[in-house]
Amino acid sequence: MQGAIYNSIDNKLAAFLHDQGFAAGSRNFKLFTFSRLNGPFRIQKENNSITFSDEMKLVISSPYDDFCQSLVNILLTRGFMFFGKSGVPINKVYLKKMEIEGEKVIVKTLSPIVLYSTLLRSDGRKYTCYFQPGDPDYGQLFTENLKKKYLAIYGRKPLGEVNVKSLGTQKLRVINYKNFIVKGYSGKLELQGPQELLQIGLDSGLGSKNSQGFGCVEIVEKVKERG
Repeated sequence: MQGAIYNSIDNKLAAFLHDQGFAAGSRNFKLFTFSRLNGPFRIQKENNSITFSDEMKLVISSPYDDFCQSLVNILLTRGFMFFGKSGVPINKVYLKKMEIEGEKVIVKTLSPIVLYSTLLRSDGRKYTCYFQPGDPDYGQLFTENLKKKYLAIYGRKPLGEVNVKSLGTQKLRVINYKNFIVKGYSGKLELQGPQELLQIGLDSGLGSKNSQGFGCVEIVEKVKERG
């Protein structure tokens, strides 16, 4: 899916995002994310394939206007999208701007949210610790990630913190991504914080590994403050 998206935008833009991206200190961000493929399907383990029996839907999101414009233009002009070596026909393309109003919103995941830290064992070896909503360090890591993305886009540090509240059960998703195990969580979250940080998260994805297909969300409900 990641390769299909890179092959559906301008070559120079694809090279810039893949090789460089937007810098914030020592971090670089691609500033796009995408959902899982949605539609009726069956898994065929005997030949390691997935077959969709009807239309499938893919959501791609980015705060970078040039990316969105290039993607729409090429998909509409070409009329299909390459998934590996297969050209899949495009039936419809919708362009939608989702805007955060206020400082509180409820979102649901379209692909799992990943938050992690790389830590050292007593013998000096590195290991990855994944976090889920409700963990003591989750809110801090969540906010730091959004602030770095904001810095990468606008060149200045934002103020404020984002509070994350889990709504219902968060489902653990374990994904084998290019022979690396990645752990993320799917579910609904209530986010409260500065509007500009919430908007960055909605547009570019929440958490880490967004351009690998993690952290894509959509608005479920805009929460109005009382008083």
